[in-house]
Amino acid sequence: MTNNNFSSTAAFLWSVADLLRGDFKQSQYGRIILPFTLLRRLECVLEATKPDVLAKYEAVKAMPIEAQDKLLTHAAQLSFYNTSKMDLNHLGETGVASNLESYIQSFSPNAREIFEHFDFFNTIDKLEEADLLYKVAKRFATTDLHPNTISNYGMGLVFEELIRRFAESSNETAGEHFTPRDIVELTTSLLFANEEELTSSGLVRSIYDPTAGTGGFLSSGMEYVHNLNDKASLSAFGQELNPESYAICKADMLIKGQKVDNIKLGNTLSNDQLRTEKFDYMLSNPPFGVDWKKIQKFINDEHNEKGFEGRFGAGLPRVSDGSLLFLMHLVSKMRPISEGGSRIGIILNGSPLFTGGAGSGESEIRRYILENDLLEAIVALPTDMFYNTGIATYVWVLSSHKPANRKGKVQLINASKERAKTGGRGRSGGGEVEGNDEHVFYAAMRKSLGSKRKELTPEAIDTIVQTYGQFAENEFSKIFDYKEFGYRRITVERPLKLAIYPKDEHRLEALQADKAWGKLGEPVQEAVLEALASFTEEKILSRDAFLKAFITKMNSIKLTAAQQKLIVKHLSEHDDEAEVCKVKGKVEANPDLRDNENVPLTETVDEYFAREVLPHVPDAWIDTNKTDELDGEVGVVGYEIPFNRHFYVYEPPRALEAIDADLDAVSAKIMQLLQEVHS
Repeated sequence: MTNNNFSSTAAFLWSVADLLRGDFKQSQYGRIILPFTLLRRLECVLEATKPDVLAKYEAVKAMPIEAQDKLLTHAAQLSFYNTSKMDLNHLGETGVASNLESYIQSFSPNAREIFEHFDFFNTIDKLEEADLLYKVAKRFATTDLHPNTISNYGMGLVFEELIRRFAESSNETAGEHFTPRDIVELTTSLLFANEEELTSSGLVRSIYDPTAGTGGFLSSGMEYVHNLNDKASLSAFGQELNPESYAICKADMLIKGQKVDNIKLGNTLSNDQLRTEKFDYMLSNPPFGVDWKKIQKFINDEHNEKGFEGRFGAGLPRVSDGSLLFLMHLVSKMRPISEGGSRIGIILNGSPLFTGGAGSGESEIRRYILENDLLEAIVALPTDMFYNTGIATYVWVLSSHKPANRKGKVQLINASKERAKTGGRGRSGGGEVEGNDEHVFYAAMRKSLGSKRKELTPEAIDTIVQTYGQFAENEFSKIFDYKEFGYRRITVERPLKLAIYPKDEHRLEALQADKAWGKLGEPVQEAVLEALASFTEEKILSRDAFLKAFITKMNSIKLTAAQQKLIVKHLSEHDDEAEVCKVKGKVEANPDLRDNENVPLTETVDEYFAREVLPHVPDAWIDTNKTDELDGEVGVVGYEIPFNRHFYVYEPPRALEAIDADLDAVSAKIMQLLQEVHS
């Protein structure tokens, strides 16, 4: 058996489903087939050193567990071992369940844990009840999964194919555990594009996924590097929250010869079990739009206590969506350029592009990433690409060692449309893409899998990766200076101009209905009403003139500033013809006319204000007290990436003549139908 026919091997293993049909649901097949496949592979791998391990076990079984583990691991010449004399071929015809359970218990802790998270002992009991355990065990016992027959790499492909079949057979939960293969392939290809060092002999690098799921991204990364350079070594690291997915991922890594202790179980955000590690390559498909309320205290404490020494110093997104927390977690794992740098490929929904205004947690996270020149590209994917959601999604590519032509630049690639034309020669920073061919970015699937109704074509993946790799501009790829996504939110004030209406009945009624009016006391109330009634003017265009006359009319009764403000509040309204209100000689701003303007970072505040504001409101001014916390300049800095706006194509409405012709045709058809009814 060679690595090339892994699909037929996987199909043969999955054919065990024929035995299970009727006694088990289709969604349960994987929970039986995956652990049995792992078990058979492990015993084949251990076969060569099994006699040495058994002999060593007899000599050391009286020792402490930790000492035993080290000596037995050394004897097995692997990262795991088994001390049982049994295997799938020698379980007996009676007591099969107890013998198999004993066999599993004899594995080293790191391998045994995988079967425990598969809930394999419960599976054994159910197979025994259905009188299928012996038949299933025998089927796997006859399958040759020896390393001499199929390598670790080939076996990884087999296991990955089984994982895919398992995910597709249980679409109701597939999206929680499994990223579609086409998305994995695109993201992995983007991550490794232009990484020329991958061809170096003896290369050793690390790859990490904080939301490892079943290990699809880790497997894809290793497969990509293996195909490019089979002499390179890629060490896999990951963490997963779901125990079953964790078991599948860890089993896959064990089959591939990886150090399985690098795969952790738990919540990455609240309990990072690889806290001190940095990685060369990182891939992730974190959950979309999932709130982080349950772990809010952990996140807030790290943000407040550690700042930039922790993971979340830049800011915190709203509790309803934790996607950006995963992004910042990955950024914290990047190596500096002095240590070779790192690259990230992460799939996010649309909200991280634009949610949150200037100064918000989301905006500050975008600001950190853009101003530190970490973002290389964003690729927009079609909708309906994932098993459990049809929303629009985006692949973000980040790097801490950008090439010179990408410095300060961000590339946006729009692969969300069914068809797009490259339309001639596009300018680029590192190459050119030319031609007039139509590129089909996705194809409708013959059979939907949950919400997944579309898949990227191989040609589309090649086109996207080529466009990204060449840093090319065309109809579906645009390149921007990162500052083009930034702006300053300035506060624009306009003067308060109040006209006073001292004799207006409705205003007087509103004044007397105010709770604060009742606190004045009856003598003061009467004096106020008499003073207002004595005014001869219906409208006074100066607040200061009104108050001066009003205070005089109150004779010896003095009103506090708050009481005067109460009266003015109910008797006044803004009037552009009125005199400007001042306090201690300074113009007072009208809070009702206060507005905000977003000034692009590519131009100065004064230039923008003079061009966009003053021609329309010449008496307006900028509140210079509202400055940015980081740079101290006027206006709060914000960043957003309005992806769709940059690819919007205006479609003019149909000509009126064509619309009229359609209406005439419809009217004629209606009249014809009416005539038929009456005839």
